[in-house]
Amino acid sequence: MCELLWSDPEDINDWEPNPRGAGVIFGIQLVNQFLANNNFTKIIRAHQLIMEGYKVHFDNKLFTVWSAPNYCYRCRNKAAIMKIDSNLNHQFITFDASTEDYGPAPDKNPLPEYFL
Repeated sequence: MCELLWSDPEDINDWEPNPRGAGVIFGIQLVNQFLANNNFTKIIRAHQLIMEGYKVHFDNKLFTVWSAPNYCYRCRNKAAIMKIDSNLNHQFITFDASTEDYGPAPDKNPLPEYFL
């Protein structure tokens, strides 16, 4: 399961250990093999911060879509939604965080007494 959740695309052919310490980094050769083995044409993934909100990899075969703007109240990244029509045409809609989400992170609220 870790391989699925923490692996990231890179401009390599095969795979290598991930510098983050979990999962692997993988390249075009593995993407092509996965698509062929599963009779797919595209992979859409979401588990990687992308400053522009989305990124297209490997000749439109793999897409990363990140939908959390200004992640953790500090990254100042955009977010995106991938819209796909019935003919599998796609477009990306990007957006910024709301103005109040660019202030300091909210204080952590203490647990209510009834949980203690």
